[in-house]
Amino acid sequence: MGSQRHSSKKECFILSVDVGTTSIRCHVYDKEANVRGACTTEVVPLYPETGYVEMDPDAIWKGFITVVKGAVQDAGVQMRQIEAMGISTQRGTFTTWDRTTGVPFHNFISWQDQRAADLVKSWNSSCTMKVRQAVAEDNCCFGTIDTWILFKLTKGRVHATDYSNASSTGIFDSYQMCWSGFLSFLVSLPLSIFPKVENTDHYFGSTDPSIFGVSIPILSVMADQQAAMFGECCFDVGDVKITMGTGTFMNINTGSKPHTSVAGLYPVVGWKIVSEVVYLAEGNAADTGTAIKWAQELELFSDVQETSDMAYSVSHSDGVCFVPSFSGLQAPHNDPKACASLMGLKPSTTKSHLVRAILESVAFRNKQLYETMLRETCIPITKIRVDGGVSANDFVMQLTADLFGRKISRPQHYETSCLGAAFLAGLGKGFWRTKEELKRLQVIDKTYLPQGAPKGGACSPNVEYIPALRSWERALRRSMNWYKP
Repeated sequence: MGSQRHSSKKECFILSVDVGTTSIRCHVYDKEANVRGACTTEVVPLYPETGYVEMDPDAIWKGFITVVKGAVQDAGVQMRQIEAMGISTQRGTFTTWDRTTGVPFHNFISWQDQRAADLVKSWNSSCTMKVRQAVAEDNCCFGTIDTWILFKLTKGRVHATDYSNASSTGIFDSYQMCWSGFLSFLVSLPLSIFPKVENTDHYFGSTDPSIFGVSIPILSVMADQQAAMFGECCFDVGDVKITMGTGTFMNINTGSKPHTSVAGLYPVVGWKIVSEVVYLAEGNAADTGTAIKWAQELELFSDVQETSDMAYSVSHSDGVCFVPSFSGLQAPHNDPKACASLMGLKPSTTKSHLVRAILESVAFRNKQLYETMLRETCIPITKIRVDGGVSANDFVMQLTADLFGRKISRPQHYETSCLGAAFLAGLGKGFWRTKEELKRLQVIDKTYLPQGAPKGGACSPNVEYIPALRSWERALRRSMNWYKP
């Protein structure tokens, strides 16, 4: 990407790394927020037992170093031209390690892992003994991926996280803005091992010069969905961001107060900058990109870019309904025992019908999350932005706009988690001055208007899809409570 253009030594840049569920990527940004260099490496999850999803801490660390060096080289710049670093990471994935040696006691337990509150009891006894001994000696550190990366980058000097990451662990009280003693007790984790929680735009220290040859200030740490929200410039109450990657995450800016939900929306801290705290309400569907990748492995198509054309090649799904529930159903159903299913198959069903049904299911889940958000928050929607790999699919995007009856905009760069962390680090360095300046730097790749919408971009949802949506909802109900204890 950036290897064709070499920079003047006087130019300065912001570097940002996003540690995701399936990959680690690094971007080098110039003053116009153009990506001058990029590098990506794969994250390989581990599945030691059914329902267990883990990650190797050392592999994450090595991947982080690889993409930083690769992106700087791709940009044709020097490390000393990097003014600041921002870090965005997947949320809720954690490990514990020895404070003195920095050696982890166990692999990262992924946010996708199904052990939940019983996970501490399920660790092998030797690991548990090591953790207990380290806790007794005040030598145990708990941390999500951002905390682990910070610890490694600073050679053990910094054990910290930010409010957006902390609020996504399930052990943080977003109302009191502190670690919850009660919740930590429920999962058998003493408060003494938790990292210090800092502002999202805090100066988290600088990288040890032995790592990259120079010391780079770390000026932002953000959870990936909150970083994507910031990268989409969803700064105002009522702004909505939909990230469609491995799963779908829909967030609405609720302003200075956390939203209390009865249907399973999560109140998380979007970011805390100086004294300003911005909260988000979040709904998610776990199996978006997962369902499409599964279809590809079944050889329903060879290239994911074919799927939109395949879906458009037939006028309907021939009565086929797909329920994307490999990991259970989240809001508004909240059923971990739901199963993924294909219903309505018949001899006339083709690959195109199956692909259309799978893509429809992504848009149908978007519709459910959107309606839940409208009903629960009662906040007027100001704008809707989309990002993530699946947002490149025109069929899914157009159907989502039709079902919402709202205009949806997709940015030129889908990977906005990197951009959000870079924006915040750049603001801290004075690389960019204001949020209004960031808004002017945004480039919209494509806008999807619902059928029949005026230029304003809002109209009644597409009624033609009501029968198909109702059939799908019936299939979804039949898929619920499938797995019995």
